[in-house]
Amino acid sequence: MTEPDQLRLLAVHAHPDDESSKGAATMAKYVAEGVRVMVATCTGGERGSVLNPAMDRPEVWERLPQIRIEEMARAREILGVEQEFLGFVDSGLPEGDPLPPLPEGCFALVPLEEAAAPLVALIRRFKPQVITTYDERGGYPHPDHIKTHEISVHAFEAAGDPDRYPELGEPWQPSKLYYHMSFTLPRTKALHEAILAAGAESPYTEWLANWDPAHDISHRVTTRVPCAEYFPVRDAALIAHATQIDPEGRWFACPQETQQRVWPTEDYELARTLVDVPTPEDDLFAGIRSEVGVR
Repeated sequence: MTEPDQLRLLAVHAHPDDESSKGAATMAKYVAEGVRVMVATCTGGERGSVLNPAMDRPEVWERLPQIRIEEMARAREILGVEQEFLGFVDSGLPEGDPLPPLPEGCFALVPLEEAAAPLVALIRRFKPQVITTYDERGGYPHPDHIKTHEISVHAFEAAGDPDRYPELGEPWQPSKLYYHMSFTLPRTKALHEAILAAGAESPYTEWLANWDPAHDISHRVTTRVPCAEYFPVRDAALIAHATQIDPEGRWFACPQETQQRVWPTEDYELARTLVDVPTPEDDLFAGIRSEVGVR
């Protein structure tokens, strides 16, 4: 049941664990403020790998799809969000040259109109004013991330149109669509320099050495949400995805206190808006709060 005077945020992600690595502190902040937050997870992550060496065991591989669902449940509780799977099958990350064909029936190969339908239905049921998702590159070029971008843009436009998907409920038009801008060159440089200044070894040295500045997206950032106090919640949710996240790995190579001091925001691009708002912003609900109160 949606309340007409409540703020609602829908975060659309490709796999279990994506919600904890992109925008998790933002979601935790809004949950604490009384906003209803829903995560739409497009696939079950069935074709993912076990990326945590401590979990790389036969019994884990045997139950990986079910384990990833269980991990998602734990992360959802930690973040305080609602969550639904949209029911598509992980496409996997193709490797090789040339790249092999994608598996038959996977999410990335589902026709756009069909793939967007469950998201349109969820938007009409949940009635979010704000949606977050990935940019046109998927954040990184995983076929499921790119498809997630495509269905999010499609559903944002279609959900409010009574002539499209008429069988999927009463139309609802979200007001704003944002893209995650998590990994920008200025942020990575700032963390790198802070780690070096503390006399430690930076995990970003090689990454920065190979970074093509022409591919930086920082100029697209319109919105920086202050959420440093929720970085511990974000990290706890990440660790809940034990098959995917190594607690000793790169996600935690930069001390949390350094991140909170040097880059205390999560950053976004305002990609679509039906409300007139000046940028830069520090709130995904800027321009909407005046119309809606939080219970």
